[in-house]
Amino acid sequence: MGGVVGAELSAVALALLSALSWGAGDFGGGVAARRLNPYWVALLVHATGFLFFTLAALGRGEELQPSDLPWSLGAGVAGCAGLFFLYRAFMTGQMGLVAPVAGVVGAGLAALVGMGLEGVPAPLQLLGFGFGLVGVWLAARPEGAQGGAQGLGYAFLAGAGFGGYFVLIDRVEGLFWPSALAKLTALALMLLWLWQSRASAGLGFSRTLPLVVLAGLLDAGGNVLFLAAAQAGRLDVAAVISSLYPAFTVLLAWGLLRERLGRGQGLGVLLSLVAVALIAGG
Repeated sequence: MGGVVGAELSAVALALLSALSWGAGDFGGGVAARRLNPYWVALLVHATGFLFFTLAALGRGEELQPSDLPWSLGAGVAGCAGLFFLYRAFMTGQMGLVAPVAGVVGAGLAALVGMGLEGVPAPLQLLGFGFGLVGVWLAARPEGAQGGAQGLGYAFLAGAGFGGYFVLIDRVEGLFWPSALAKLTALALMLLWLWQSRASAGLGFSRTLPLVVLAGLLDAGGNVLFLAAAQAGRLDVAAVISSLYPAFTVLLAWGLLRERLGRGQGLGVLLSLVAVALIAGG
């Protein structure tokens, strides 16, 4: 019994670190996207992640499991689609509505699949899921964001992509090679799209590159921490806690860029912390 509880607490801690890493990576990527074409930022983030995971797998001497190949490729397609549709949704100018919709849909989809595969979690954890989803919505949604229908379709597709990534990458046995293959797949798809669209990178490429590389490393760290959390415990627990990353992005923007933290966003951060406590305590 103690071993099961220890594994669940370990999964919660890893998922929380994943949320922190993803949140910091999104903050860096968001700042970089103000200077460069966001699709180029996504491409460079995928390239950095692929290089990091490949070197880590070789350095660790990890063997590639053939059974991981289809799951890794599928996860790469899903993750790339999620990021692509998220940026398409952002282009509608409703970031305040798009980001929380994508986050909640992704976490909700993975949580439902996790409960279907592993059974319904403890009542306190279910309550924590609810607090977490509401917290993500409030933390990512700026005060006064308008809620029109434009872009919501892309936001749902983005959330479905992220949720698909959570579910598919959870099926692998390895750690670094599956993540490297997923990033390579996403990188190839982004290269194909940028080649067809002839989109330019934008100004300030050399000055912004170090920030993009840092964002890519943080994104990669979030990926591997999520995978470790899902392998150590339940998929739904790992997915919901990892999806709290917008709260950390908001806090970084407030602390480093002095962006105003709205009342709803502050409440969202607080609810996210309550969610972590409830899920860990359950």
